Amino acid sequence: MKFAWLLCLSGALAFAGNQDSEINVNSRYTVENVAVSANGWTADLSSAPDGKISSGLRKELISLIGQKLNLVQLDAAAKRLRKEFHARTVEHHVMRGANPQYVRVLFEVKLPPSRFEASIPKVLYNSVLGWSGAVQGTATVKQHVFTFGLVSDNDDLAERYTGVTARYENKKLGSDRVQFGLDFAAFHDQWDGVAQERAPAPLSDTSGLYRSREYVQPEVTFVLARPLTVSVGASFQSFQDEGPAGAFQAANAIVSTVRYHRALEDSENQADFDAAYSLRAATGALGSDFGYTRHEWVLRYKLSRGKSAVVEDFAGGLIAGRAPLFERFVLGNSTTLRGWNKYDLDPFGGSRMISNSVEYHYGLFEAFYDTGSIWDRADAAVLRHSAGIGLRQGAFSVAVAFPLGVGHIDPIFMVGMNY
Repeated sequence: MKFAWLLCLSGALAFAGNQDSEINVNSRYTVENVAVSANGWTADLSSAPDGKISSGLRKELISLIGQKLNLVQLDAAAKRLRKEFHARTVEHHVMRGANPQYVRVLFEVKLPPSRFEASIPKVLYNSVLGWSGAVQGTATVKQHVFTFGLVSDNDDLAERYTGVTARYENKKLGSDRVQFGLDFAAFHDQWDGVAQERAPAPLSDTSGLYRSREYVQPEVTFVLARPLTVSVGASFQSFQDEGPAGAFQAANAIVSTVRYHRALEDSENQADFDAAYSLRAATGALGSDFGYTRHEWVLRYKLSRGKSAVVEDFAGGLIAGRAPLFERFVLGNSTTLRGWNKYDLDPFGGSRMISNSVEYHYGLFEAFYDTGSIWDRADAAVLRHSAGIGLRQGAFSVAVAFPLGVGHIDPIFMVGMNY
């Protein structure tokens, strides 16, 4: 019996010795680079991220670079990747690095061949504009993505639009650098009493009110470089006039968007920069009843350090020619000139727009200052200001905002989330 115990003890010591030996061997190597691959794409964490991985998880993965190889940390990171991507499995592979004593780590995310997700991309309450919301379901089959949604929104445009949306995406059209999308929507439109009272007859630079609208928009996106994409397509929109005749009109246009995203991170700071320019050019060659060009520029910069973050958003827009009301720019909602009522600024939007917002976040607390102006070609631009405070957790926020320089305080309360 004594010898049996001695054999067991010696075996355990030998096993423990092998484990310690393996850990010691791994700890000799330094992680040179970390990459994640899934569903035909690969994200190299040592270069500019492409937005496929959340900021928090990306920061955790980047923290592995320059550290000694630790299998326990790799297992923990694999579990987080599996949870974030709803993956079947996540495996990590350790490969030889470019230099001796360095290794590369690749996390291979294996997604299910098909999956379905339901989401609420928008639900907002504005004490002046009321409720806006959208729900959608997304089915993914390999590189094919099918989305169907319901929406009722009084926040984005001059009118409330209610209806259905659908989208098909092919994430890999022959190459992972070419993608295809097809959008469809059908809306019923409702106008505020202020807009109905001031309803114009069709003007030289816009249309009259309409009761329904629908569109189809095919588009191809090219990934020129990981931070830079270009989309080109066409938009076929038709709408029915509000008048007793209920005539249909078309606003068919060539559409194009250039997007740039860059993210930089170090041990203390994280900086994100986004820029986009979009063009819509309606022409009679596509059977359009309107001829116009619509230009829009969007810039966003966010700098984060610990619990603090500073965000700046800029937008500018210009319409040349005669465009329908749904193409006009709107300020005074839940994201621009917060604290102002869009109907007080202009019940039908404007053909020129400039807007800027500066936000400061510390933990859940946020404070913001907005400026902007919306006008038409024949009018003078008037710059307006607003400020507010609130609480924010991810996309969900509660805030109160005030217009400035009006001689009285009329707060607007906002709550909800908007991705």
